[in-house]
Amino acid sequence: MRIEGAEVLVVGLVRSGLACAELLHGKGARVCATDVRPLDQLGGARAVVARLGVPFALQSPAVFRGRDLIVVSPGVPADLPELEEARQRGVPVVGEVELAGWFLKGPIIGITGSNGKTTTTALVGHILQQARVPCLVGGNIGVPAVSLIVRSCPGQWNVLELSSFQLETIQAFRASVSVALNMTPDHLDRHHTFDNYVDAKARLFETQQAGDCAILNADDPVCVRFASRTAARPFWFSLEHPVSPGIWLEDGTLVLHGRPLLRAEQIPLRGRHNVQNTLAAAAAAHMAGAGLESIAAGIRTFPGVEHRLEFVTALRGVSFFNDSKATNVDAAAKALEAFPGRLWVILGGKDKDGDYTVLRDALREKAKAALLIGAASAKIAGHLEGAVRLIDCGHLSAAVEAAFREAESGDTVLLAPACASFDQFENFEHRGQVFKDLVRRLQTG
Repeated sequence: MRIEGAEVLVVGLVRSGLACAELLHGKGARVCATDVRPLDQLGGARAVVARLGVPFALQSPAVFRGRDLIVVSPGVPADLPELEEARQRGVPVVGEVELAGWFLKGPIIGITGSNGKTTTTALVGHILQQARVPCLVGGNIGVPAVSLIVRSCPGQWNVLELSSFQLETIQAFRASVSVALNMTPDHLDRHHTFDNYVDAKARLFETQQAGDCAILNADDPVCVRFASRTAARPFWFSLEHPVSPGIWLEDGTLVLHGRPLLRAEQIPLRGRHNVQNTLAAAAAAHMAGAGLESIAAGIRTFPGVEHRLEFVTALRGVSFFNDSKATNVDAAAKALEAFPGRLWVILGGKDKDGDYTVLRDALREKAKAALLIGAASAKIAGHLEGAVRLIDCGHLSAAVEAAFREAESGDTVLLAPACASFDQFENFEHRGQVFKDLVRRLQTG
């Protein structure tokens, strides 16, 4: 549609919403912004809307009327009644990623799944940069996709981490290469059912065309079914068995198209799930033109991702790991799997309708205690009672102090919350940074 002169409402003024307002204003739209919170509760939003001269109004039914286009941030529920009414009036309602797709130059690699998206996206970007394949990296990983537009150019890959919140509103957005890492229940507080959540993820594959590529986890039955929902040609990855066409793990070696790539022990990341992420990343980099030697070199030199099984420090022989990005039960289970035992596990935060009983066996086997924090602590305690010692801490600071007080040399303190962060923190990055700051204070205290 024509943007110049259009009346556009941007709903939600966090990072991606502000980036959308900036883009639309620059393209000549008459932009209005809205949020359920006042400007003084929205961090730097006041300065941005003042600089752009964009009017702001608290969210109400009235602000949705008289618009030619409505752009929603990922945190805004797509089934909001005001948005449903706008659609019935024929007003296009799109998300930030759909808007980015209208203007991004160069092909797109879209990476989704329940867990591992950030690590895989960063690894793809790292491999391509090491292989001197031009690329930009953004999306849910931190830099909004619309913020990449000004730097994008034909022939340069755009590597995007894509969440269900971003994908549920796409219409014409198209990835030349798509990746499905895994599918386990997540965000059920938003999507209500697992089927709805899967359908949101499936949009990435449904908008692809013949000649595109869908990289799919052959070990995950939901990901396998995505092959029937796309016109793209499938390319498989597997930890369990050879796949064709594809990449797999065989006797400890990553094998791409029947050719050995590197040994699994050369991957500088903890956990079997990160071998799976590496298979997917190698496949995506291969599709973008990186050679096998460059892919192997990129994997070996990957520094990892902040807040994802990130080693913080060791004090008195006690190791501290920050996995604040483990925002759901499956991610927390994978974090537990990455360690042999002697764990003090910090769990809790804002519940996402998670089933924490899934963690019982791993905690019984590997953990000395689970230290509970945040709004979900009572529910988690109910699900885990009898499986592991439970310590009700309330806040992260108390959990860190309690774990360090009781831990012995050779133990590990692991922040793997299995919950969202929004009860006590701005986001998972904020939670992880606070954890690291608390640990460092132990060092100097």
